Amino acid sequence: MTQSAKPERMRAGYLLAPGEIVVRDELVPSAEAGGVVVRVRAALTDGTDLKAFRRGHPQMPMPTRFGHEFSGDVVALGDGVTGFSVGDAIMCVHSAPCAACPWCRDGEEHLCEHVMETKILGAYADYIAVPPHILARNAFLKPANLSYEAAAFLEPLACVVHSFDLLALRPCSRVVVIGDGGFGILHALAARALLGDEAILIGRRRERLVLAAELGLEHVVDARDFDERELIEFVRSATGGRGADAVIECTGTKAVWESAPAYARRGGSVALFGGLPAGTRVEFDAARLHYDEIRLLSPFHFSPAAVRRAYGLLVRGEVDVVPLITARFELDRLAEAFAALDAGDGVKY
Repeated sequence: MTQSAKPERMRAGYLLAPGEIVVRDELVPSAEAGGVVVRVRAALTDGTDLKAFRRGHPQMPMPTRFGHEFSGDVVALGDGVTGFSVGDAIMCVHSAPCAACPWCRDGEEHLCEHVMETKILGAYADYIAVPPHILARNAFLKPANLSYEAAAFLEPLACVVHSFDLLALRPCSRVVVIGDGGFGILHALAARALLGDEAILIGRRRERLVLAAELGLEHVVDARDFDERELIEFVRSATGGRGADAVIECTGTKAVWESAPAYARRGGSVALFGGLPAGTRVEFDAARLHYDEIRLLSPFHFSPAAVRRAYGLLVRGEVDVVPLITARFELDRLAEAFAALDAGDGVKY
């Protein structure tokens, strides 16, 4: 194993139970064969982590290290690693498909049956080990012109790109995004970069809508100015009387899931991106779905192809992500960052 000088111990953030975060002192991990150890330079808060903080998460049994959006520097190489060297700046996501299960063999790598059980968590730490399957498929050298903070957006932007991959929209399709959190704004920014047209972003938080407008998004709508019927008519009018080619739900609330198809045109699509708690039941107007042929999709996670496309968008500067960071905290203040998010303050930390 090759490594640079690094301490034996480090700090690591743990979610002990909903609402309870501690930063512990523990050993720095070692690099396994084919993997690396990364000194974390930037780690971002995420909606999944916030949900876990609020109510737990089935993929994060507690107590658990957590955090999965990060970038940093390679400080140790496992045996057999090629393509990376100690000292390299690196950006990666926290999972990769197995390439062997039936879904992977059928070209549906985003549905890999092993991807969740082999993911890594623990980006809220001084160091994190990246195993060989992730290093080989979903890790990249960070170019010098890309900040560590921007590079840490690789994972959430890959999730957004995957949404558009499933929707398979034509250039200049009209898109409505419901929800003005980090993922909502990222979807609106990505629509401009990928489709060449402005999305209509609908939200309820004035400071987030102002941020979206400052990022150059032209069609930013405060839902509080309308009742639901008026908002549907507004979208229809703004889309030439037809409705949206695609509606992307980014709030993760039952009521918005159920209302989202109303904004779609005949033959349109609805991407239910924001997840709901297990066991939630939703209702839709069956006649509308059937006679107007509305497609319902539910994007989850990403494929290696989506990760590569997200990497390209970041490196080329086609999506301006850093303004989504509300503030910056040292690792020892991790609990403060989540307290702010839980109170509804900010977008990402």
